[in-house]
Amino acid sequence: MITTHPLPDSALLQDALSAHAGKRVRLAHQVRGHRAQWLQLAQTNAEQQLASQLANQQQLAKRFAALRDALDMPDTPQRLECFDISHSHGEATVASCVVFDHQGPVRSDYRRFNIEGVAAGDDYAAMRQALTRRFKRLQDGEGKRPDVLVVDGGKGQLNMAREVFTELGITDIRLLGVAKGTTRKAGLETLFIETVECSLALDGASPALHLIQHIRDESHRFAITGHRTRRDKARRTSTLQDIPGVGPKRRRELLRYFGGLQGVRKASRQDLAKVPGISASLAEAIHQALHG
Repeated sequence: MITTHPLPDSALLQDALSAHAGKRVRLAHQVRGHRAQWLQLAQTNAEQQLASQLANQQQLAKRFAALRDALDMPDTPQRLECFDISHSHGEATVASCVVFDHQGPVRSDYRRFNIEGVAAGDDYAAMRQALTRRFKRLQDGEGKRPDVLVVDGGKGQLNMAREVFTELGITDIRLLGVAKGTTRKAGLETLFIETVECSLALDGASPALHLIQHIRDESHRFAITGHRTRRDKARRTSTLQDIPGVGPKRRRELLRYFGGLQGVRKASRQDLAKVPGISASLAEAIHQALHG
């Protein structure tokens, strides 16, 4: 292992690295030839990565400061959360919650909420359920409090967020609704601060708008990914769930044996009967159910 500088306690470090790697590791800092070239390349790459990271942090700091000014907040917000809803014609509805701080996306704090018990396609009820679950947990001491909550969907979703906050007695989180423009092009969004009566139009070049667009797009991506995963999982199992005699254990065996529902669909009656726990008569029933 090559280092740019001599390290204190190098012998102790060598022993620790050797134990971890399961083989002898040596530390060296005075090298020549190809090793010196590798060391220089590694150092150059590290310097470039550091410069890029510092530039990104400076840009984010500028965007957060611009958002503070746009929302007329006394202090620069430290944490943003954004919620979005995704479904396919009301199927497998999922709400996303993504988090940004001054380092950018905080992916370890992202959350998804599987929405249950609301009418298919009722995005407002889905948003109410997700926000209620999130902020009731916050009141119970679970999670960190955002300074700004962004909801995608415009006036209706902002009103829903306001209702939830009123019901829960939350008064110290700034609400921001994002409505797409008539052409749905980036840069033409209308923002609503706290209420639908207070709108804000930011220039397309505004750093604050860029931050809002970034977190909005990330919440949209995260919601779609979660929805598709939930939808596909439901579709993989729902057909088999409807077949009498095919319980959870047999479904798992079928999916494992054929590599998924597609493989089960392609299987013949004889192939289905080869799966442990699947009799010839049940194989016939499965084949008939999948092919009509």
